Amino acid sequence: MHGVFDIVGPVMIGPSSSHTAGAVRLGLMARKILGEVPAKAEINLHGSFARTYRGHGTDKALIAGILGFNPEDERIRDALAIAGEKGLDFCFQTVNLEEAHPNTAVIFLTGQSGRSVRVLGASVGGGNIIISNIDGYQVELTGQYPALITIHRDCPGVITEVTRILAHAAVNVAFMRVSRQNRGETAMMIMELDEQPAPEVIAECQMAEAVQYAFAIPAI
Repeated sequence: MHGVFDIVGPVMIGPSSSHTAGAVRLGLMARKILGEVPAKAEINLHGSFARTYRGHGTDKALIAGILGFNPEDERIRDALAIAGEKGLDFCFQTVNLEEAHPNTAVIFLTGQSGRSVRVLGASVGGGNIIISNIDGYQVELTGQYPALITIHRDCPGVITEVTRILAHAAVNVAFMRVSRQNRGETAMMIMELDEQPAPEVIAECQMAEAVQYAFAIPAI
């Protein structure tokens, strides 16, 4: 059964939910994953995004999300100028990716501290998105739930310890995925949760043995 939101679509600025609302969410999700104010953005566009990004305002929408705007923000139409005013250095390129969704963007962000992240995601219709790769790790992140992300050593016990911490805080896990590039090296775990974890819960996960980095992303 479809709800009213699924039929009508999201409130948005622009001609297409995929090219505007979804694109804003892709940019916003990349910003949340970076975890700080971006200083530089390099955006590669594939498929329909590559062909029509100027005409459909996808460039403005992606930059708006990277600036931290939501899909209904009226500043989206002026996002490129606002980015210049805020000192965000950005550029767009078109690419051809094999077996990628037509509305795919690869977003390289560098923060003011020098931290960087590479996020690959697609706008899949109705303003919905799927993030499928973060820094080379295969993931599946929709932004519909708050999420806890850990970077940790690929060894026994890490998943058990992190889930124990969440259970002790009465935070329920809705979906979970673990990805690694090579056995026994570094892995990424993404847990989509029923509620945003408290800062002290994130801090406890950060202190768990073998966890190198733990952070939370709110639903967008």
